[in-house]
Amino acid sequence: MESKDTSAKVDLSRAKYVGFWKRVGAAIIDILILIVVTFPLLWWIYGPDYFTTPGMSKGVADVIINYVLPAVAVILFWRFRGATPGKMLISARIVDAASGGAPSTKQLIGRYFAYIVSSLPAGLGFLWIAFDKRKQSWHDKLAGTVVVYDKDDI
Repeated sequence: MESKDTSAKVDLSRAKYVGFWKRVGAAIIDILILIVVTFPLLWWIYGPDYFTTPGMSKGVADVIINYVLPAVAVILFWRFRGATPGKMLISARIVDAASGGAPSTKQLIGRYFAYIVSSLPAGLGFLWIAFDKRKQSWHDKLAGTVVVYDKDDI
């Protein structure tokens, strides 16, 4: 996977927006990577009972591994690569919806936490991608971002 210039602006009048099913595929890839990283850590720290014992949180390490680590990793990937590994595999990246440039760190942090808004009403905010003319989810709209194919792939 070659390194892309994530600071290069995209001409939004010519951009191809990434649709629902491609983004679902990218999310599945990201989830699988996350599982490969987090499950061994949780097993190592808590043992096999972690996966069979009910309960919301089993300690500080649980919270760090399941909530803090993924948030930091995703935001850092967005900030420095313009995309998570799943989006990189489909040649997509996140850009500012107004300028076509790289979103600010503040936008990216807001985008991450706006996933909650997209997921709460039965995932309707994610499904919105399928119907929106710019293929924006609710978290994209709230953060002022769009997901486009890399300019080299248009």
